[in-house]
Amino acid sequence: MEKDLGDYRKSYEKSELNEASVLENPIEQFQKWFYEVEKSNGVDEPNAMTISTIGLDGFPKSRVVLMKKYTHEGFIFYTNYQSEKGRALENNPSTCLSFFWPILERQVIIKGSAEKIAENLSDGYFESRPFGSKLGAIVSEQSQVVASREILEKRLAALEKSYEGKEVERPENWGGYIVKPISIEFWQGRPNRLHDRIRYTLQKDLNWKIERLQP
Repeated sequence: MEKDLGDYRKSYEKSELNEASVLENPIEQFQKWFYEVEKSNGVDEPNAMTISTIGLDGFPKSRVVLMKKYTHEGFIFYTNYQSEKGRALENNPSTCLSFFWPILERQVIIKGSAEKIAENLSDGYFESRPFGSKLGAIVSEQSQVVASREILEKRLAALEKSYEGKEVERPENWGGYIVKPISIEFWQGRPNRLHDRIRYTLQKDLNWKIERLQP
C-alpha cells in the first residue's frame, strides 16, 4: 500500500518575522504569539505541545502534552513521574518542546532541560483539577501494559466509591516539570518556502543572542 503526497502543497502568506520586529526576550515573544493564537479562535488547544525525550531504549520519542503555565523561567507541564516520559527525563533531562499553530502558519521549537517543580506547586495545580481527573492520576500506572480498558474502569469505579465526599491528595509519583530553555526558535511560514526562522540562544551572561536561520 502506498500513497503519494507530493501534490500536498500550500503557500504560506499570512505574516512575516524579522529581526527588527521581534522582542529582545524570547519568553515575551512567545507570549505575544500565544496571545495572537488565542485571539484567532482557530485553535482548540493552543497550549498543546509536542515533547520529545530520549528514552531508556536510546530512541527519541515525541508525544503531545498540554502546557499548563509559562513563566520567565520556562514552560510547565504535568505528568506521572513513573511514566515513560518521566523515566526518560529522570535519565536525561535534555528535551525539546514544539508548538504548531497552522491557522497562523507558525511553529515554536524550544530546546532545554526539564526539572521537577516544587511539590507545593504540584499540590496547588492538582487541587485545581476536576474530581475525575484527580482519580485518573491515581488509577493509571501510566505507560504500563494493561490487559483491557475494563480493568481501568473498574479501578476508577472503586476509587469513586472510596473517595466519595473526601479530598483527593496528589500522588507522590505525579507532578510538574519545568523546561528551562537554552534555545527558542520562532518559525513563520512564507511564500516559496523561504520561511522566516529566528532563533534565540542563551549566552553565558544570561542574555539572548538573536540570529536568523536559513529556511
